[in-house]
Amino acid sequence: MPPIFAGDYPGPPFELFGPAHWAALGAILLLNLYLLRFRNANDGTRRTVRWIMALTLWGNEIAWHAWNYAVGRWTIQSMLPLQVCSLLVWLSGVMLTTKSYNIYEYAYFLGIGGAIQALLTPDLGIYGFPHFRYFQTFLSHGLIVTSAIYMTTVEGFRPTWKSLLRVAVVINLYMIVVYFINSAIGSNFLMINYKPNTPSLLDLMPAWPVYILYMEALGVVTFLLLYLPFAIKDRRAKAEEIA
Repeated sequence: MPPIFAGDYPGPPFELFGPAHWAALGAILLLNLYLLRFRNANDGTRRTVRWIMALTLWGNEIAWHAWNYAVGRWTIQSMLPLQVCSLLVWLSGVMLTTKSYNIYEYAYFLGIGGAIQALLTPDLGIYGFPHFRYFQTFLSHGLIVTSAIYMTTVEGFRPTWKSLLRVAVVINLYMIVVYFINSAIGSNFLMINYKPNTPSLLDLMPAWPVYILYMEALGVVTFLLLYLPFAIKDRRAKAEEIA
């Protein structure tokens, strides 16, 4: 197996906010800026763009599962699509190909909020540039964010206060379901059964289950920040109507 696909990568490890990290973040930013040019494109062109992103998301995720299987790391405790980003890889593809607003609500709040955190602090360890995992991680999470932004800026979708409430309620119900799945199979999807063994932001928080309340608070703040541009826009529009 070539070194860039090796399970025990002999190359340089990933450096947080090193040159390769900044390059990946810059590429994602440039992609989002480039896609703005399709706001005035015809329906056929925009459909093609959406399908390209969807197939890339799905193909990249299939490759991720194939790589884990090839290096002997595929287990139900780690690879079931129960993490929010893992689930949104598939759902974002469906959103792009069908223009589903119901999925968009979750892609906007959970996709952007969750994937940006993964982009800023990716858990890559020894897998620095140019290993497969480096590209897979940034492509996956980058396109989750890009898909939601594209549907907002190009296709004209937008969330509402009801969207925020729906997503908040459903994600909490989902966490309860995942908690019992974790308990049954010995996994820790969503990090709700215990703190991960690797260093993380949760190390700064109290022990289980109190840290879950901190995660909830962080989620609420993230949702409100993501909705802030639309709240400001609505407020200005209302003020103009009154004036």
